[in-house]
Amino acid sequence: MQVEISAAKMGCFQFLKFMMFAFNGIIFLAGAAILGVGIWVKVDSGSVLTFLGKIDNMPAELSQVLNVGYLLIAIGILLVVIGFLGCCGAMRESKCMLLLFFIIVLLIFIAEVAGAVVILVFRPLAEELFNKIGQEAVKSIKQGYGNNTDITGLWNSTMSTFKCCGFYNSSEFKESPYYKNHNNTFPPQCCLNPGRTCTDGTITGFFPKIWKLIDNNTTAIVRVALRIAALELCAMAFSVILYCRIKSKSIKLQMTKASEESLKSLESFYFFYHFL
Repeated sequence: MQVEISAAKMGCFQFLKFMMFAFNGIIFLAGAAILGVGIWVKVDSGSVLTFLGKIDNMPAELSQVLNVGYLLIAIGILLVVIGFLGCCGAMRESKCMLLLFFIIVLLIFIAEVAGAVVILVFRPLAEELFNKIGQEAVKSIKQGYGNNTDITGLWNSTMSTFKCCGFYNSSEFKESPYYKNHNNTFPPQCCLNPGRTCTDGTITGFFPKIWKLIDNNTTAIVRVALRIAALELCAMAFSVILYCRIKSKSIKLQMTKASEESLKSLESFYFFYHFL
């Protein structure tokens, strides 16, 4: 009976090891791929643009991948480290690696929960912050668009990427240097006919468009967040179970060695006693 129980425990332990290895192997490969893309984007941006240009009906937003190269590198490194610790910790039965894996995943989980709590509890404060950001954004358009090359380039890139006009709406451009210097016309991004200026800007602003996008995809965002949280909880549970199992195995091994040494000492004492 005891043999069957120990065999079942061993089979469960091997299954957990395999699951940890497979799960973290996928994470490691995904992290390596993201890291490679990030490095490629930063090192050889010209060939990236050439590659993206060959894609038929490519969305304009896809070209903005060049601006997130460092973010891809950071995410890739984090995933590679987590995957490596999980895989090696499970296969080599390393308590140190499993403990590091657990700590990193726990910190990520705590950061996600803290972010969700901050968004829910401090939502009025977040709205006030967005209002202040909006005021500064509108101010930058009124004072610098068409006059300051950096501000003009930033807004042109933002409006072209997100197919929007201004921060809230096109009326913000009526007090800008561009509007005054171009016969009271709006930028081409604000017009229904791209590439040409117009006197009637009808395209919606950046903030309403982003807010609508988030509002329309709230359910999907919550589902993805819950699934990620569930995977993190499972990963932490598996690592803790493996850690405890490996620790108990090491304790049993130490006790077995101690018993063997004690038995050898008794045998030596018995032999010496009879020899005398």
